Amino acid sequence: MNVKLSVIFITYNHERYVERALRSVLSQRTDFDFEVVIGEDCSTDSTREIIERVLEEYLHSEEPEASEGALGGRGRVSARFVPRKTNTGRPTLNVYETTKQCRGEYLAYIEGDDYWTDPDKLRKQVGFLDAHKEYIACTHSCVMVDENGEEIRDAEILRIGELYDFGGRYTFEDFKYSGHWAGHYATLVSRNIYPAEKYDYTILYRAHDFVDDAVILLFLLIQGDIWRMDECMSAWRYVKKKGGSNWNSLALERDLIRDDCYLSQTMMKWVENAVGLTEYSSIRARKDFGMALKLFLKRPDKENYRFLKDMYEYNIKEVVMKGRKTSLLTFSLRTVLEKLLHGILRRPAADGRSPDKR
Repeated sequence: MNVKLSVIFITYNHERYVERALRSVLSQRTDFDFEVVIGEDCSTDSTREIIERVLEEYLHSEEPEASEGALGGRGRVSARFVPRKTNTGRPTLNVYETTKQCRGEYLAYIEGDDYWTDPDKLRKQVGFLDAHKEYIACTHSCVMVDENGEEIRDAEILRIGELYDFGGRYTFEDFKYSGHWAGHYATLVSRNIYPAEKYDYTILYRAHDFVDDAVILLFLLIQGDIWRMDECMSAWRYVKKKGGSNWNSLALERDLIRDDCYLSQTMMKWVENAVGLTEYSSIRARKDFGMALKLFLKRPDKENYRFLKDMYEYNIKEVVMKGRKTSLLTFSLRTVLEKLLHGILRRPAADGRSPDKR
């Protein structure tokens, strides 16, 4: 079978959600053949058994592997597991190993707790990329749902979803400045950039144990632009609770500021090796150093000093100071003074008002 697209299906302990996710993939109506490559990371629950049952139902019926496309064509679908006997211990490694198994010209992404809502999603996105060679990928909008599949109405949670509230052409410049991303993980369809081995893509799992979407986005944006379609075609299941196994739940027990800063530092080093120092690195380096400095000024202990030193050694000395005419000492003193002044101005006065609001 000549595979046009590979679906990267990532799952671990998703027994409550995985059937809906997988059915939303297998029920896609396409005019091309596609495969589902399943990165099932040795779940401790019944996730694998559920997947095997659904695959048996879909792929071994009277008319196996047939899905009628909206334009009248009939695409075939196949599915296979990534061979694995033990848990990787690192979800991003699962993503990397699953991606390496993909044979398609295009890649689509989904995790076992999310699902697609439009049966023509893949056809629409592949059609767009076929017609627009200037784009490396395309995304679309999504709806946020809770653990029961109900649409989320909570304004505070919906503000998190605004991270992906971007329309039209998305470039590396937008990644640097906008504060928005091109789209949620389950909305992405991209060209398969990995077989060419243009860059060292092992950073996908070396940069962080859980976060892969930011790294994948970076891979794509240094090679082309992304288009965000104005259609809602997937559901992002947002669950955040103690004891949960998904990233948003596990993040409750992690130091997200340090996590984010060390991740971005690793990404900056990768970008420097791949294409040289960019303005993205300079902007991010200053931001993360500022966060480390703020933490240290708030609580000057050994842990925060080590964090500040790590951010200083690379972010400032290796990124920011390259190309600057000011001395390292001058820049450092100026940065400290700016942060101190900022802290003083924001400190509440005795009457509860900030000094700059008097």
